[in-house]
Amino acid sequence: MFEYAPAPESRDIVDIRPSYGLFINGEWVEPQGEERHKTINPATEEVLAEIGWASETDVDRAVQAARKAFTTWSALPGAERAKYIFRIARIIQERSRELAVLESLDNGKPIRESRDVDLPLVAAHFFYYAGWADKLAYAGLGVDPRPLGVAGQVIPWNFPLLMLAWKIAPALACGNTVVLKPAETTPLTALAFAEICRQADLPPGVVNIVTGAGATGAALVAHPGVDKVAFTGSTEVGRQIARTLAGTRKKLTLELGGKAANIVFEDAALDQAVEGIVNGIFFNQGHVCCAGSRLLVQESIAGDLLEALKRRLATLRLGDPLDKNTDIGAINSAAQLAKIRELSAAGESEGAERWSPPCPLPDRGFWFPPTVFTGVAQSHRIAREEIFGPVLSVLTFRTPAEAVEKANNTPYGLSAGVWTEKGSLMLWTASRLRAGVVWSNTFNRFDPASPFGGYKESGYGREGGRHGLEAYLDWNHR
Repeated sequence: MFEYAPAPESRDIVDIRPSYGLFINGEWVEPQGEERHKTINPATEEVLAEIGWASETDVDRAVQAARKAFTTWSALPGAERAKYIFRIARIIQERSRELAVLESLDNGKPIRESRDVDLPLVAAHFFYYAGWADKLAYAGLGVDPRPLGVAGQVIPWNFPLLMLAWKIAPALACGNTVVLKPAETTPLTALAFAEICRQADLPPGVVNIVTGAGATGAALVAHPGVDKVAFTGSTEVGRQIARTLAGTRKKLTLELGGKAANIVFEDAALDQAVEGIVNGIFFNQGHVCCAGSRLLVQESIAGDLLEALKRRLATLRLGDPLDKNTDIGAINSAAQLAKIRELSAAGESEGAERWSPPCPLPDRGFWFPPTVFTGVAQSHRIAREEIFGPVLSVLTFRTPAEAVEKANNTPYGLSAGVWTEKGSLMLWTASRLRAGVVWSNTFNRFDPASPFGGYKESGYGREGGRHGLEAYLDWNHR
């Protein structure tokens, strides 16, 4: 294997303040409470900044600002709203290198992924929904669809800026205003986005950013001034939100956990499938709700596929997220690392065989090597529970019907992948999988024009595409 010299991206392009407040009504304000917490670089445990956490009073201020701004923002012609959203998209493109470095520092993902995947998709979502802003009457949602009001949005730590784009872009295009809470471990790109809103001259109050942990999110979700809630995160928290909103007039979309099956049939192109498996589970350290964490491989090729997969995993480079050669970055937090270790230990204790390539781990930071479990039974925890880390469980099947039965044997239903050269087998399988997204001979492909969302305990509602407008519009008004 080739030895790669370090190729680190410079940190100098990023200017991180020592401390941050809240972004409310177009201004930086200090939180009413005194609670402040540090956000750290998970690769080094270095403190990056001190973040003020919003109280219920702060959340109320943000919602009131959004409510006041809604009157004028919703009255703007769609073409005028589009100008602001286009401007935001262009500024994101112009500052993409800075934002990619900031994302990798705060989240731990490799700069190659932040730079080449996350940031292009972030800009693309704003461009896409800017194009919809003056065409809402042609979205198939009624001849005069109207905005809902104030959208309360809570996003996770695995794709901080991308999840922000998925939620804010359609909300603004439809004429809503926003109060967004980023994850407590990854607030920095959301706070940088607040500066972008000012740079784009977005009217005050249209976008508000309140930082904090679960209590801040709960206050936002329950606030009576919020008309629409959008949440991406764990199924457990999604259930709590659904209970909170039951019986209210608020609209809700949930994009929750997953335990996706990546199905490889015996006629699949082996090397192509191996790359898809690696991308499916080790992309972003497995911190992906739609990660292909269960590999279902046909028995006749299981040996050859596993041999090829292990060869490929031995070439992955784990280390500094800012090194352009890095394939596997840091786990986002100590808490998440503990969860991955706990479930991996459970896999071994239940009888599965664990394998990882030779992979020295840095002394500081939160790290976990790419790991493959074979001999996995469907009753094992690693086959049932979302690990949210670089851990792959391998199961085998003999017939297409058995593959579908095993793939659907999960409470989740977010995504799946199918690898075969036969179009008829692909369509037969995809039509029987209970998953919101099914990828054909690829995995983890996203496009702003394509809807994304799940079934069962993976949530409901769709984000992306024309379907993503539906959650932010009232098309049944009288």
